[in-house]
Amino acid sequence: MRSQIYECQVRHARFAPKAHAFAYRIFMFALDLDELEELHTKLPFFSLNRRNLYSFHERDFLPIGEKKHGVSPDEPVPPAAKLTPSGLKERVVAYLDTHGIDLTGGRVLLVTLPRILGYLFNPVSFYFCYDRHGTPVAAIAEVTNTFREMKPFLIASSVTETGTTTFQARQPKHFYVSPYSDVDVAFDFKLRIPDQNLSVQIDDYTDGERTFTSSLTGPSRALTGGRLLWYGIKYPLLTLQIIGLIHWHALLLWLKRIPWFAKAARADAQRDLYRPHESIRHSNDAV
Repeated sequence: MRSQIYECQVRHARFAPKAHAFAYRIFMFALDLDELEELHTKLPFFSLNRRNLYSFHERDFLPIGEKKHGVSPDEPVPPAAKLTPSGLKERVVAYLDTHGIDLTGGRVLLVTLPRILGYLFNPVSFYFCYDRHGTPVAAIAEVTNTFREMKPFLIASSVTETGTTTFQARQPKHFYVSPYSDVDVAFDFKLRIPDQNLSVQIDDYTDGERTFTSSLTGPSRALTGGRLLWYGIKYPLLTLQIIGLIHWHALLLWLKRIPWFAKAARADAQRDLYRPHESIRHSNDAV
């Protein structure tokens, strides 16, 4: 199977207005979406759309059939027929099709975390998309904040060096990720196609200056039932730990007196997101 696990280190570093950095260990599933049924059948402790120690629910990802908040004028609006697929792979294909990318007959590798003992929180998931010839053609970074809002970012520009493809793009964020980061800064993505190692980096730029960096790096491991059980012990309640770390470091930033702003303060600047929080839901009609 092409599906595997990456055991990684996550690093965050803030450069302005005051320095703050931390790192922690994590593991990420790399799931070939064509293998989900096979993984459900063969792997103990892993289930598709059912409860288990690790449970992958397709409805948790890329909800393109739902209403979107604050649509940008240049965002393509797909026909209603493109919004109906219930399977995640079909939704990825439909999403790319609305952006002029044909993934018919291709495959998708999703780097993410499933639900762990029923609890889900993914700050960011990555879709690596290959055409029918196995050529990488696009990547999607699906960012989720602590309000459970979700926004996909399409990265279609790539460079190839020494046989490795890296998807790169700098895009306006227009999304509330942290009270210590404005919604109109730019995300700068560098996503290397996963192989024996995973390497992704996302930086924040404010007026052309890099103010924050985050990275996720680590080697691949075989996806087996034994490893899933071991990681359940080695990384207990991982998704709860992640959201706990986010709030802990938010408190540390507050104690450092770093300026912050409320989510509702710039509601109209938050665009192209799914599942809007009630604090902004009525600021701009969802479509």
